[in-house]
Amino acid sequence: MAPRRIAVLTGGGDAPGLNAVLRAVVKTAAGSLGWEVLGVADGFEGLFRRDGVMPMTLPTVRGILPRGGTVLGAASRGNPFGRKVMKDGKETVIDAIDEVAAKVRALRVDALICIGGDGTLQDARRLMALGCPIVGVPKTIDNDLAGTERTFGFDTAVATATDALDKLHTTAESHHRVMVLEVMGRNAGFIALHAGMAGGADMVLIPEIPFRWEALAAAVKRREAQGSKFSIAVVAEGAFPADGQPTVRVAGDALKGAKLGGIGNQMAARLEALTGLESRCTVLGHLQRGGSPTAYDRVLATRYGASAVRLVEAGKTGHLAALRGGEVVGIPLDDAAVRTRTADPAGEMVRTARGLGISFGDA
Repeated sequence: MAPRRIAVLTGGGDAPGLNAVLRAVVKTAAGSLGWEVLGVADGFEGLFRRDGVMPMTLPTVRGILPRGGTVLGAASRGNPFGRKVMKDGKETVIDAIDEVAAKVRALRVDALICIGGDGTLQDARRLMALGCPIVGVPKTIDNDLAGTERTFGFDTAVATATDALDKLHTTAESHHRVMVLEVMGRNAGFIALHAGMAGGADMVLIPEIPFRWEALAAAVKRREAQGSKFSIAVVAEGAFPADGQPTVRVAGDALKGAKLGGIGNQMAARLEALTGLESRCTVLGHLQRGGSPTAYDRVLATRYGASAVRLVEAGKTGHLAALRGGEVVGIPLDDAAVRTRTADPAGEMVRTARGLGISFGDA
């Protein structure tokens, strides 16, 4: 079989483990199979730049396994299917899907490996519909992609949040405070749920379980009555009260949705008013995305990258490398990119947390 030519890009926000995927793609395709590998810079945006596509060889990926971020760059705001252009003297948004597809076809690749979350994979599905050969790799620290049991980056994000909770415990206990940690999680509360359990939180708020302020205040007061003069809470950015909506930090526009954030500070202020205990909030923000990936994420990302190349080798474009039953397999991309996976409010994780006395603010 003649050597093949593939391209790879990292779309959306960065996540620990992206470089591990790139390394595995290049080492498997170029190193073992003798294929040509092209890297597309800054997500789909690289397709629109003269210098946006570059060769990737074994020296290109040497030493990048433990590095966070992505050597190709990412573009979470650069949506090629909603590009800002000037028309009749006014800025307007156009759908450039046909132009993107033409640029992919012009690369003359056997497959474009798209590493990304729900937005990137939805874009990939649109390209598939126009005849572009696509293979997907699931990436998001939120762990909210359907079709796969785990996305790389999640384990590192949870470890970072857990470390923060460990540190907040000492200052909360010293000053008899309520300490609130706000983590990412727009629609799914997996980071908050896992970190809250691992970090010994007393309250966990997730988008899947709307809460009541009075119930949270009661949880703090119960701990105080039992002799605990401090409380620890972890809240996903998308969590919201039963009689309200998620807290919006920046309104959305035609290119991107609203940016959530602020629920942590709101929670600290309300709990201080309701309980009389001094309360503080720490917003973990992009720290969850940064730094060296954990060993688990390095291994998972490596398996995904190698699997993506094997899917191309087997002629299975239109598929996503996914973790199923502990094995990395290929599944139709349409099965994974059509819905968001969320935490089960009645599932084993939530039941375990409730049994430990963790309050979700709903009772």
